[in-house]
Amino acid sequence: MLELAAAALIGYLLGSIPVGFLVAKSKGLDIRKYGSGATGGTNVLRTLGAGPALATGVTDLLKGLLGAYIGSRLGGDWGYAVGGFFAVVGHSYPVWLKFKGGKSVATGAGSLVLHHPWGFLGGLAAAIATIAPTRYVSLGSLVGAVVFTAIVVFTPGTPMADKVLAVGATLVIYIRHWENIKRLAAGNENKLGQKARPRPQA
Repeated sequence: MLELAAAALIGYLLGSIPVGFLVAKSKGLDIRKYGSGATGGTNVLRTLGAGPALATGVTDLLKGLLGAYIGSRLGGDWGYAVGGFFAVVGHSYPVWLKFKGGKSVATGAGSLVLHHPWGFLGGLAAAIATIAPTRYVSLGSLVGAVVFTAIVVFTPGTPMADKVLAVGATLVIYIRHWENIKRLAAGNENKLGQKARPRPQA
């Protein structure tokens, strides 16, 4: 039990490192005041461009991978699941930014890629195939997460802990995308290539 608690704490602290926020700060911007207000790679892309977005996305993925790996070293399969899941939670709800972070797509993928590289590639392919014709990054992220999860869940021999992690990470991703889902349904979601606008200040 102590091992799982340690995996949860380490995973959360790794996940909560606000990479997108720090990248934007290095450019003199507060990413929370632009576009969706999220600190993940998509909002960084729309605000600062491809280079900073790539750096953010790769680092966010590594947060999930490290959280899961360290968890596995501490507590085996369930440590892997706990460390990875709390990295996802930390990315979306970082204590350093008043629990307002990113949407956990890259961190969620990173939490599973170590055990499921083919699932990662399948989810990535599904995301790209969705984004290319629609230009909706949010829709591609949602489709990719479901495909990745389905591959993990329905692959024979997958440990139950990995299945729980995949489903849990996808639930967090969908919760964090709720506003995007509503905009998609209304037909007014932002498309790839649109620049982020400053957010209205209260």
